[in-house]
Parts: sequence; structure tokens; C-alpha cells
Amino acid sequence: MAARPKISRDEFLKRISRIQDALEKHNLDGLMVYGDEYRKESLRYVSNFWPIFERAACFIPKSGKPILASAPEGENYVREMCVWEDVRNVREFACVTVPEEIDYPLAEFSSLKDILGETLGVGKRLGLVGLWDIPAPILERIERAVDGLKIVESDGILHDLRLIKTEAEIACLREAGRLACIGYEKLMGAAVPGNTELMAAGAGEGAARMAGAEGIIFMVFGSGSRTATIIGRATEKVIEDGDMIMAAMAVQYQGYVSTVEFPFVAGKASDEQKRFLNALFEAANVQLEYLRDGVISGEMVQAVKAVFKKHTLEQYDVYPPMHGIGLAEAESPYPDEHSDYPLRTGMCVNSDISLFGHPAGSNRIEEGFVITPNGPESLTPLIRRLCEKGI
Repeated sequence: MAARPKISRDEFLKRISRIQDALEKHNLDGLMVYGDEYRKESLRYVSNFWPIFERAACFIPKSGKPILASAPEGENYVREMCVWEDVRNVREFACVTVPEEIDYPLAEFSSLKDILGETLGVGKRLGLVGLWDIPAPILERIERAVDGLKIVESDGILHDLRLIKTEAEIACLREAGRLACIGYEKLMGAAVPGNTELMAAGAGEGAARMAGAEGIIFMVFGSGSRTATIIGRATEKVIEDGDMIMAAMAVQYQGYVSTVEFPFVAGKASDEQKRFLNALFEAANVQLEYLRDGVISGEMVQAVKAVFKKHTLEQYDVYPPMHGIGLAEAESPYPDEHSDYPLRTGMCVNSDISLFGHPAGSNRIEEGFVITPNGPESLTPLIRRLCEKGI
């Protein structure tokens, strides 16, 4: 069996070096990157750690190696995943969802004061990635831990570094896309009249997991009138002949997420449904012409909107038709029709071409690409083939 792609320790070291250069540029004495079960992307970028129940943070000094702080229940798991050797427990990061106080008699704890002191030295300016995610009581403890501490919101540092993907990151996204396609093919085969939405969703999720997916980040599913929810979960609703199927599956591999979605009808499609779907396919194929290095991103959005306007469907166009992908299912770039920045080689993006509220049904197309000088490379070839084939 061929080796599967991974992010090497050497690449993590390069990330930390670039972050430390950015700390100097932004006059920061250190950086704290917060993460938990729900907002894991930045933390994984700097440490490879993906929390389950606990909270965690990676503390990065202006020079030297990072410290990973988490909670004692997951300490062995942290050491298994994290690329850094210096792993600490702090009481504030224990995930407590019960009113009782939980004791950890075998754990050794560090204090936020000590960790911040090692990270900042004599400095007082701490960059914080995840300011909008960290719980207020923990933020207050951090602020009190060091006299005169100045916390600076610093998400932009990582956003800039994550915008252009390395070859290893692209390889991980390509593998995530492969797994997503395996799952989606099974989902389509199960989304037939007589089966429930849950059965079809389960077939897709199970196939992707069995093929090697690290996780299923979400499954959006709606059939018939439920497609108008825009997002929604699979239910026990039985799929009927002629139901429009709106199903999006986000698959994670090595932290990197690929989302696939292909609009289709269970059973026999009506002429109105066919016209609706063909407009989506046309917009997706037009978008391809703009997914190349140097193209102004807003021009791509305008081109997609022009297709919808041609078919008098613009009133059902609810949001921009593309967003970036990587460690988050949706990240920069996320252009609208007014965006004036160019697409660049190494950006990885997902189409998100959608129409909602139409009488024939609602739906979207999601497929992944990497931007190259010669045009887009598909990361989800099944969805590309289906879009090219159409009805």
C-alpha cells in the first residue's frame, strides 16, 4: 500500500519560523494559538493537535520551541499527536460540562503565569489567535496572569500564512477529496425512492470512513421541500420519486477538509428540474475558466452571476459562489463580485454555486480545486465528471 500524504515535522518547523518572523514584524513578544473541539484549525496548523473534549493552546515565543498546553485527561493523546515535545497541563483547559469539580490526582499542572512568562520573557505583548473562540473566563485568567499584559488579536497572521498551500497541504486536500468522492458515490447510490435521508447519509459517511477519512466534519442533507433549508441535517424523511436531493459531505484527512456536493433528483426529474440543474452545471463550467493564477476574483463571481441572470434565476442566488479550503471547510479567499484581489497559484478553493428557493427545488454544487498558472486542477474528480456530464 502506497504511503499516504502527511505534513512533516520539518514543515511544522518552517511554519513556526515564519510565525516568529511575523511576531517581529508586528511587535509581538509571543503568540498564543487557541483551539478546541469546534475551532481546531489554527491549533492544528501550529501543532498538529486536534482536541476532542478538552481545550488547548500552543504558545509560541519569538525564538525557541513552542509549548502545547492542554488538559490531563487527554495528555497521552496530546503527546501522540502533537509534533512538539513540551506538553503541559493547565487546569483552565479541562473541559467541564458538569457543576462538580473534577480532581486529577495523578496529573502535574503548570500555571498560565509560568507558561506566559516562558513565552513572553520580559515582554508584555501577546498575540492571540482565536480571540472570538476562547471562553471569556479563560481569557480573563490569561489577562490577570501577567501584570500589564497587552493582548493583541492576531488571527490575521495565520490567515496570511494559510492562504497559499504547500505541496504537502495540496496532497492532503487531494486525498481528502478522493475519500469524499468515494463516500459521495455511495451516498448517491443510496439516495433513492424508499430509503430515508439518514440511510443515504449514513452510506456516504460510512464509505468515506472505511476508505480512510479521519472524520466527517458535517453532512448537510435535504430532500424534496427540505432542500430549501440551505443547510440542514438528514432526517427520517423517506425519499420520494422526483425529490430533489441536496447533500453536502465534508471529509477530513490529516486535518484538511474537502467538501463535495452534486445536485440530483431521486427517480425521474421533471423538465423544470432539468432546466434548473442545467443552469447550475453551466455556471460551474463557466467558473472553471476563471480559476487560474492572476484572474481577479471578483470577475469570477460576476461571471457566475451572469449565468444566473441569463436564466432569470438571480433572485435565488443567495451568496458568493466560491470559498477557500484547507484546515477549515471554508476559509480565505472568499470573494464577492466587488473583490479586486487576484487568485494565486497554490490557493485551494471550493466552488459553492447555489440557488435556493426556486419552485423546482434548491441546490448547490461544491467541488474542490487547486489554482495553477494553467487553470484549475480538480481535487474532487467525481464531481467534476458529473458536472461535465450534466443531465
